[in-house]
Amino acid sequence: MAQPQHSDAPLSIGQYLIRRLQDYGITDVFGIPGDYVLGFYSMLEQSPIRVIGCTREDCAGFAADAYARTHGMGAVCVTYCVGGLSVCNSIAGAYAEKSPVVVISGSPGLGERLNNPLLHHKVREFRTQLEVFEKLCVAGAELSDPVSAFREIDRVLHAAARFKRPVYLEIPRDMVNVVPHIAHSFHVPQPPSDASAVIEAAEETARMLAECERPLILAGVEIHRFGLQDKLLELAESLQIPIAATLLGKSVIGERHPLYVGVYNGAMGREDVTRYVEESDCILLLGAFMADINLGIYTAEIDPARCVYVTSETLRIRHHHYHDVLLHEFLDALLERKPVAPVRPLPASLRQAPEKYELRSSETLTISRMIARLNEQLDEDTIVIADIGDALFGATELTIHGRTEFLSPAYYTSMGFSVPAALGAQIGQPKRRVVVLVGDGAFQMTGMELSTIVRHGFDPVVIVLDNAGYGTERILHEGDWNYNEIHPWRYHKLPELLGGGRGYEVRTEGEFDRALTEAWSDRSGMSLLQVHLSREDASNALRRLADRLSKKI
Repeated sequence: MAQPQHSDAPLSIGQYLIRRLQDYGITDVFGIPGDYVLGFYSMLEQSPIRVIGCTREDCAGFAADAYARTHGMGAVCVTYCVGGLSVCNSIAGAYAEKSPVVVISGSPGLGERLNNPLLHHKVREFRTQLEVFEKLCVAGAELSDPVSAFREIDRVLHAAARFKRPVYLEIPRDMVNVVPHIAHSFHVPQPPSDASAVIEAAEETARMLAECERPLILAGVEIHRFGLQDKLLELAESLQIPIAATLLGKSVIGERHPLYVGVYNGAMGREDVTRYVEESDCILLLGAFMADINLGIYTAEIDPARCVYVTSETLRIRHHHYHDVLLHEFLDALLERKPVAPVRPLPASLRQAPEKYELRSSETLTISRMIARLNEQLDEDTIVIADIGDALFGATELTIHGRTEFLSPAYYTSMGFSVPAALGAQIGQPKRRVVVLVGDGAFQMTGMELSTIVRHGFDPVVIVLDNAGYGTERILHEGDWNYNEIHPWRYHKLPELLGGGRGYEVRTEGEFDRALTEAWSDRSGMSLLQVHLSREDASNALRRLADRLSKKI
């Protein structure tokens, strides 16, 4: 747990906030300045923290989210209302998918608020933005009282670390330089933990494992967020229990591990993976949130009576509920008991490596063949970021080599995540190569964040899936609907506009192979591949989704 660094020099509220951000490992802050936060921005620029200016506030939020997923905790700094309310969607996604992002917003000074004047950016009341973020964050505070400001900063940042969800701090501009004249010390609050409940839950789980015939671990997003991959592997390897992942948990371990089964996604997923998971008679659901997408639009057939369901927020074994049991404590207690379980073999279809890709140079490129070729290129230093739509569904067939190297808003499913997320991932993990898969519709929402990527000289490979519209919606709701069409762009020409990188236009397998090979070897800047796809083309996963979801639309 991060502890504050102590200094004899008195700190202002703004300086203390910067110090505490550093204590939690935050070395970069994303955002856009505005007059209500300029004083704090100047303080940031004079600090060791690097300020990353973005093109839009929602992009800054997506970048901070990806930074948090790859680095541990992120931060975004914006001005009052026009900036804060613009970043709401990004922060909502971070909350839904458990990503600890600190939202810092300036606001009108307390002295400016006398007699309730009509100040610019204000919406309805001075507390409007604060009240909005109370619904989007796990904790928040307005730093308007010098007596409590340091304590509130500590409380809010601790909540981000404890719950892995976004938090909100609003600082009136006339409070940034205020130095509280009171002594302050921070004591880390201990989350509630019931030792007897931990032991009882671990023992009941050990009995289930010993009595079962077909055990399985289904790992989810919290294994990423809480850094529990090593404990997960220790448990699986000691018992030789196979591991599947939810869609949001993809890349929770390296996907070439001999115990890895694949992504489980109900009837949307691969039939052999689905069958193997659903035939299990003891499933340890670890850190998994079972939302509709994870459950294949509720086509998953998992019997709760066969499950141990553990997250940071709840623990249920069969129909027994345990309270005040932390996820890492449960794993520790279970490992201490050295449980035994039957060895369950993986069928040949789950063990075999992906079929080797053989180039068909003159053939028109399809999403499935593009994914197969990309799969040949990935290595242990690659982070894949998939946007919503067939960028995500097609990417489920990729084999990710390392842990936490696949990022996607797979639960909240907000279009436009991937390009700004590439910025955050490049800064959070500067030694990794980032590959972006993004549909043309999502790219038109936030793709201009490539401007910031070019500015900083980063070298992601951005693959735009160009089917001239919202391809997923075309398949989900049949018919020649004009609302699914978008204006065509010459995406491969954007590097010329942005003054950096190189563009490629691709229609065939041979063209894609050459473009990807050249882009991979070019570390001088970003590469943008415009991949033309048929309007009717779709991955197998998307077609399975369409079959299930179209009945509800």
